[in-house]
Amino acid sequence: MISDRGGGPVPAAGGLVRHRPVLREEALAALDLREGGTYLDGTFGAGGYTADMLAHEGTRVIGLDRDPGAITEGAALVAASTGRLILRLARFGAMDDEASALGALPLDGVVLDIGVSSMQIDEAQRGFSFRKDGPLDMRMERRGDSAADLVNTADEQTLADIFFHYGEERASRRLARAIVHDRGIMPFTRTKPLADMIARVVPHGPRDIHPATRAFQALRIAVNDELGELVRGLAAAERILRPGGRLAVVTFHSLEDRIVKRFLAARSGRGGEARSRHMPAELGSTSPTFALDSRQPTTPSVAECETNPRARSAKLRFATRTDAPPFALEDRLLDLARLPAAQNRR
Repeated sequence: MISDRGGGPVPAAGGLVRHRPVLREEALAALDLREGGTYLDGTFGAGGYTADMLAHEGTRVIGLDRDPGAITEGAALVAASTGRLILRLARFGAMDDEASALGALPLDGVVLDIGVSSMQIDEAQRGFSFRKDGPLDMRMERRGDSAADLVNTADEQTLADIFFHYGEERASRRLARAIVHDRGIMPFTRTKPLADMIARVVPHGPRDIHPATRAFQALRIAVNDELGELVRGLAAAERILRPGGRLAVVTFHSLEDRIVKRFLAARSGRGGEARSRHMPAELGSTSPTFALDSRQPTTPSVAECETNPRARSAKLRFATRTDAPPFALEDRLLDLARLPAAQNRR
C-alpha cells in the first residue's frame, strides 16, 4: 500500500503494486508535484506513477491507457482515490482532447512511460514476447491488424524497412526474404515458430541477445504506431501544459529517446529546428515553448539496474513549459516515426 497523506492508503491498480515503474523517484521529482495540482499519466499501465502522484495531498490525476485491461484493473485505484482519479481508455496522443473534454486544462504535469508494459509482456496470450508461445498478436488496444496480419501480408520491402528502421536489425533484408518464403508454405500465427525461424536466419553469437529481440520490437512498434503516437503525444503535452508545468518522459530504446531529445531540443531553442515553427496566429515567432532544467538524460542507478534489468536501457528527459504559444507539429518530427516509403509518399 502507498500512504496518501490526504486521506489514507491508496492501493495501486488491482490491489497491491505489481510493477514498480523505472526511474520512479526521478520522474516524480521531475514533475515537481504541488498541492492541488492536476496531472496526466498518459501510460497508466498498472498505476505505479499515478498511485505515487495521488499520494501527494490534493493532487488530481487523469490516467490514460489504450489497453482495455489496464483500465479495468485500475478500478480499485479509482475507488480508493475518492474522486481524485479519472481513467480513460484512450491513446496519449489524444491527451489534449481528453483533458479538454474533462474541463481540466491547463495541466500541471504530464508523465509518459513509453513502450510495452511488463504486464503485457508477461501475458503470453498478448503475443508481445517470444519467451512464451502465444498468438502472434501484439495489439495494445486488442483491435485492428495484428502482428500476424502484418507478417503474412506485407511485401518484402516493407518488412525489411520495418525490421531495419524500427528494430535496427542489420539482417533485415535476409529476414524479410525468409518470412515471405516461409509464409507461402504456412502462415505465421504464433510467436514461437516466428522466433525459431528468426534464430535460424539472423546471425548471432552465444553471448548476444536473442536474435528475435529486435524483430519483435520492430513488429510491435509497427502494429501499434508507437513512434507516431509518441510524436503526437509530445505535441499534445505542449498544448495542454500551463506555464511552469512539467513534462517527464521515460524511454527504453534509442528510437524513442531520439524523438524526445529532438523534440525538446527544437522546443527549447537548442536544436536550430526551433526556427521552423509556423503557427497561423503566431507566424514567425521563435520563442521556446520548453526550458530544459538540467543536463539530460537521467539514467537509472546501478542499484536499480541490478534489481530490475529492464531499467538498464531507460532514459528520462524532462522540461518545463514556458508561456510561449505551441509550435505546429512539423513533418520533420513526424519523419522520425515514419518508414522511408511513407516519407516519400507525402
